[in-house]
Amino acid sequence: MGTFMEGRENQKQGEATMANQHLEVLNALDVAKIQWYHFTTIVIAGMGFFTDAYDLFCISMVTKLLGRIYYHENGSTTPGTLPPNVSSAVNGVAFCGTLTGQLFFGWLGDKLGRSKVYCVTLSLMIVCALGSGLSFGKTPTGVMATLCFFRFWLGFGIGGDYPLSATIMSEYSNKKTRGAFIAAVFAMQGIGILAGGIVTIIVTTAFNNRFDAPPYDIDPVGSTVPQADYVWRIILMFGAVPAAMTFYWRMKMPETARYTALVAQNAERAAQDMAKVLQVDLEDETEKEKTNEVAIKSDSEQYGLFSRKFLRRHGLHLLGTSMTWFVFDIAFYSQNLFQKDIFSAVGWIPKAATMNALEELFKISRSQILIALCGTVPGYWFTVAFIDIIGRFWIQISGFFFMTAFMLGLAIPYHYWTIPGHHIGFVVLYGFTFFFANFGPNSTTFIVPAEIFPARVRARCHGISAAAGKAGAIVGSFGFLYAAQNQDKAKTDYGYPAGIGVRNSLFVLAACNLLGLLFTFLVPESKGRSLEEMSGENEELQEIESGFPTVDGLLLLPAYANREKLAMI
Repeated sequence: MGTFMEGRENQKQGEATMANQHLEVLNALDVAKIQWYHFTTIVIAGMGFFTDAYDLFCISMVTKLLGRIYYHENGSTTPGTLPPNVSSAVNGVAFCGTLTGQLFFGWLGDKLGRSKVYCVTLSLMIVCALGSGLSFGKTPTGVMATLCFFRFWLGFGIGGDYPLSATIMSEYSNKKTRGAFIAAVFAMQGIGILAGGIVTIIVTTAFNNRFDAPPYDIDPVGSTVPQADYVWRIILMFGAVPAAMTFYWRMKMPETARYTALVAQNAERAAQDMAKVLQVDLEDETEKEKTNEVAIKSDSEQYGLFSRKFLRRHGLHLLGTSMTWFVFDIAFYSQNLFQKDIFSAVGWIPKAATMNALEELFKISRSQILIALCGTVPGYWFTVAFIDIIGRFWIQISGFFFMTAFMLGLAIPYHYWTIPGHHIGFVVLYGFTFFFANFGPNSTTFIVPAEIFPARVRARCHGISAAAGKAGAIVGSFGFLYAAQNQDKAKTDYGYPAGIGVRNSLFVLAACNLLGLLFTFLVPESKGRSLEEMSGENEELQEIESGFPTVDGLLLLPAYANREKLAMI
């Protein structure tokens, strides 16, 4: 009996020793000074998001060109357009892949580690971006089918980048500047959107100068030169370039110390990995008792994603992060993917028949650059500057509020904005909705899920939240395409049924933003708090180290605890 008790006491001491090592490693990460490796990680992860945004949004610019090339109707007074089902597939299939990838790689990142699967996502993005541009087929249907195939797997790789990049950056950061670092990674999405417009302008200008063509209303066939087929392919294939540039550095990234300490339960290895890239003040772990074989908690004691304990502690949090991302992406992707249609509806972009194919693509990309420069990019970097000052909660609340207000400002006097001479005001208000989308929920919905959940399910919870967002993007990309059609069937795009019109569609998007504001109240503020404090993992470690349970970080001391036990605590 004595031997058993001694063994049990030794096991407890071993667990307490290891718990102390874990706390030491995690505390060192929380207070680590800003170092060069933090910026290196931002660039490595950020270039992934640069590529993500470029690949997801450049397709919206070339869909008009695809319609002219592959779906021209002889005798038609308007240029060819993609049929409704084809347009929906081309615009939305990447989001279906992204949703699937977010769930799969989120799960895999928790099971195998963040760094082990990080290069897989990038490889998919490189191969499929090239494949999208090389889409082959003898018929328009064949080309579109091949394009959709590569776009789906491109989205699958992009989906993996969301939970892995967010989790890696959050687990490397200190608690003082964590929000700014994660926001900086995500802000590269704005640069990617801007780059998509710039690349399109450069390519279209080069081809238009080399192969001059008349407007469609003068020569319907000659307005789309055969060489235009190279234009959209070059634009899509360029997405492989930034991804390939960072592949080597992704391969060299070590596993995050938080994953190694809390999930792999190897504090010594975590300290060694951390010492390779960060200068932190830790005692030499090799001089300590080797306790790697002692698990902090058995698998049965570590609550899982579908356990009652997780539901009790984080169920509402996961609902909040998922629903805010879902309703926001309905509005955000509707605006982004179909801004060319909105601008055409209010007359800011000339009628398609008055331009040749490349000239139309040039003006669409020019409008996207203007919106990106005036609203999208500044919004992202305002978040980087202020998120650790204002906090996630208030930035998200104010973002949803102002997006709702500006959407209503566009929708209520919509007919006024369609009058010639009033287009500038419409574009200004439209730009403000993008500014507050990015200095608001577009950034915070990405940041918060990487902060408030336990390390062992962090990537999965982020993946679930992001997948809910992409479900919203699918609703936005498929639904808005039909909803924004004119209520008069005679004025709809070729092949489309009558919709509710742009004005009523803007009212729907405003309602989505208002719902997002309400769901924000389910999400806790994480500014200035450690990841372990937010997830409750500090309590688990303190409980093991002390031998007593904790609630909200406070030790529960039973009445029979003697003075010797209290002294040990």
